[in-house]
Amino acid sequence: MTQVRVPFLFALIVALVFAIGMAVMPHPPQIADVGDKWQHMTAFGTLTLLSVLAFPYGSLLRIGERLSFLGAMIEVVQSIPALHRDCDIMDWVADTAIIVAVLLVARLLRGRRLDTRRGH
Repeated sequence: MTQVRVPFLFALIVALVFAIGMAVMPHPPQIADVGDKWQHMTAFGTLTLLSVLAFPYGSLLRIGERLSFLGAMIEVVQSIPALHRDCDIMDWVADTAIIVAVLLVARLLRGRRLDTRRGH
């Protein structure tokens, strides 16, 4: 059975609902005065961090694969003409790049945590 940290899982669910909601709104409000790629990277960096914290012993590869897939699906949904949004493959690339970066840091920290348990 996978160990779950409930407060982080709750925060992850809230962040997922917010990110998906903002992604499918025809005219989302401007949250910050930054570019679209930065917004994508902030959203997916946050989702990745919350996923790692919610599932401390979960597979990092699985977390990365599923979040990258979510980013791709958001781009597919944004290609629906009625939404008046732009589908941009580079948004998915930005999503995946930050996912990988956060997971690499998480892997390094997990390795360090295991070393301290072993007394190294």
